[in-house]
Amino acid sequence: MRKVSFVVLASSLAFSAANAESEGSPEVAKDIVEQYMKELPKGGIVIQTDKDSACGPVLLFQAYLMLAELEQGSLYRAQMPSDANLYLNGNEVSVDEEDRVVFGFDRDAPPIAEFKVELPDCVSEFDVDIAQRKYDISYVEGVDQKYVEPPAEVLARIRAEGAQKRAARNQNSASDGFFAEFKWPLTGRISGVYGSQRFYNGTPKTPHYGVDVAAPSGTTFYAPAPGVVTLASEDMYFEGGLIFLDHGMGVISAFLHLSGVDVKVGDVVATGDPLGRVGAKGRANGPHLDWRMYWQDQHIDPELLVGPMPAVKENSKEK
Repeated sequence: MRKVSFVVLASSLAFSAANAESEGSPEVAKDIVEQYMKELPKGGIVIQTDKDSACGPVLLFQAYLMLAELEQGSLYRAQMPSDANLYLNGNEVSVDEEDRVVFGFDRDAPPIAEFKVELPDCVSEFDVDIAQRKYDISYVEGVDQKYVEPPAEVLARIRAEGAQKRAARNQNSASDGFFAEFKWPLTGRISGVYGSQRFYNGTPKTPHYGVDVAAPSGTTFYAPAPGVVTLASEDMYFEGGLIFLDHGMGVISAFLHLSGVDVKVGDVVATGDPLGRVGAKGRANGPHLDWRMYWQDQHIDPELLVGPMPAVKENSKEK
């Protein structure tokens, strides 16, 4: 079954929601949503609901979640009715000025997610299964030992850079890039995958939370979606050159190990704008782009959002 990344629940004259509500069953709504999923193009689904239907939008949203096959590392977006509130695992999900929400699930998200949708005349609470993934074990050799076990004299630097990164991630820009179609920042061979347990020079470390794309040092990469630059550093201890691109509503892209940074904090970029150049700085053993994504404190798998790597074209090296 084809997966989709967002659903739009629009209040307009239609009968789908009323039909689902009259049956009082998410299974009926599921059939309706599945029909839309088959007919609409990849990337999204539009569900129109009867403006006089009380619980129809809730049933359709529940059906969408069932069909979307939620899984660890995934990100989902929705445009809700203007008077709806959404809760995930007991926490209210923020809504932007256009009634859009975004939510995602960490690498180690538990197998059940608890949802609650509130409308003026309808409140529904339901659980949705979160598919549990199996992750590879990745062995990375040849990394400078100072990045595996940092010496005492650099610990103050590491703490200061950690504070800088946290501050950048907490800015929450007004960008609406989170609702755009995301694209690969460059094409190339995938040399590292999300979620793999990393061993550096035989020492176990935290999981790898990004997708690595191998490319020659100096290769330009581009913005995968609109956003605001909230961090642009040439030399972080672990990451080397590092860029944070805030897409809004807690969704952030991070680009690591860069040999060059071509943007500055505060820059507003569009999809396809150049951001920087691939490198091997920091804790890396060869040139590649490490692309990571976050929704709030959840680590998101970029590959689930953009889909398979397109046909690889020769990357041109910066002169």
